[in-house]
Amino acid sequence: MKLLAWALRLRLPGLTAGRAPACERLGPRSSAGLWLPRWASVWAFRSKYGPSASGRIMRPDDANVAGNVHGGTILKMIEEAGVIISTRHCNSQNGERCVAVLARVERTDFLSPMCIGEVAHVSAEITYTSKHSVEVQVHVMSENILTGTKKLTNKATLWYVPLSLKNVDKVLEVPPVVYSRQEQEEEGRRRYEAQKLERMETKWRNGDIVQPGLNPEPNTVSYSQSSLIHLVGPSDCTLHGFVHGDSSSNNTGLEVPSWGNTAGTQEDLLDAGVTMKLMDEVAGIVAARHCKTNIVTASVDAINFHDKIRKGYVITISGRMTFTSNKSMEIEVLVDADPVVDNTQPRYRAASAFFTYVSLSQEGRSLPVPQLVPETEDEKKRFEEGKGRYLQMKAKRQGQVDPQP
Repeated sequence: MKLLAWALRLRLPGLTAGRAPACERLGPRSSAGLWLPRWASVWAFRSKYGPSASGRIMRPDDANVAGNVHGGTILKMIEEAGVIISTRHCNSQNGERCVAVLARVERTDFLSPMCIGEVAHVSAEITYTSKHSVEVQVHVMSENILTGTKKLTNKATLWYVPLSLKNVDKVLEVPPVVYSRQEQEEEGRRRYEAQKLERMETKWRNGDIVQPGLNPEPNTVSYSQSSLIHLVGPSDCTLHGFVHGDSSSNNTGLEVPSWGNTAGTQEDLLDAGVTMKLMDEVAGIVAARHCKTNIVTASVDAINFHDKIRKGYVITISGRMTFTSNKSMEIEVLVDADPVVDNTQPRYRAASAFFTYVSLSQEGRSLPVPQLVPETEDEKKRFEEGKGRYLQMKAKRQGQVDPQP
């Protein structure tokens, strides 16, 4: 009945004579029995060595006022699928128990918007393992359960490292996977080395901060920049508490930093999916302030997790516009963690990423974006860097070797 009420509110075709939102693209009615009752709106299955899959119906609190599901909601579901399959794999052999922790998300594009009332089907598969890391590839399909129409909305690649449940500073070895072809292992190794280099390149930004502006003019960086302050509570954390012991090195190849030690205490870590959802919310606020229209997430550049965030810490998620093209906006999002009650550890950079948004009309068509006006030398530098990333991705999509301005 709740789903029917949402459909009536959204005026889905076939239920009322009203006009449906632009994101609704309905085809012929399906005879497949895929209705999910409330108690079964979240489900999961997997084979012992195969991929895992999950699904969930999209509810009003997952979406914006236009009915488009937040990119952060999808990112959180992607991370949940990744942590399930990677943690299962890392505990598939006898040995010290561990939990897989997200270290990096490669660039992911939002290929198609998802709407309230649709079902998100998330499938995850392990595609490469190094000695201390796991690569997981995730696909997201959306399904209109009134018609059976399905479409691919997201593809993502995530990297996890297994941390011991007895000692959170100890990175364990990953059980190897069996590849059907030798080329698969070689391609995975190349992806591993490439992400390792790219992750190192982000370290120089760790001291950068977002400065507030006074009486900013429209279309400037200061005008749209936003911050969110959040106290990490128990509901934000992973399901696993960690009992810390002696610290040890973490030679993961993912350049995960040496994450402090609190001997003899049990502690929860902030869920990476929660972090990404908050990052998307802040980026969305920045984009909406800049263009003052309905906006949706178009893509997310690599998300790098530089350090752990623990329960009781205060995190500040800051977003600022870095670049605009004719129809897209790039927003840099930085996550800083403050231990608050621990005077021995200063505030530190925990995560960073670039989000790309597009502006949509009420009919769902792409709108021109007001051009960003960089004022300071740093803003102009970030604008040129953003332009470079934009041209690289444009060239990649067009199959070019070198981007042309």
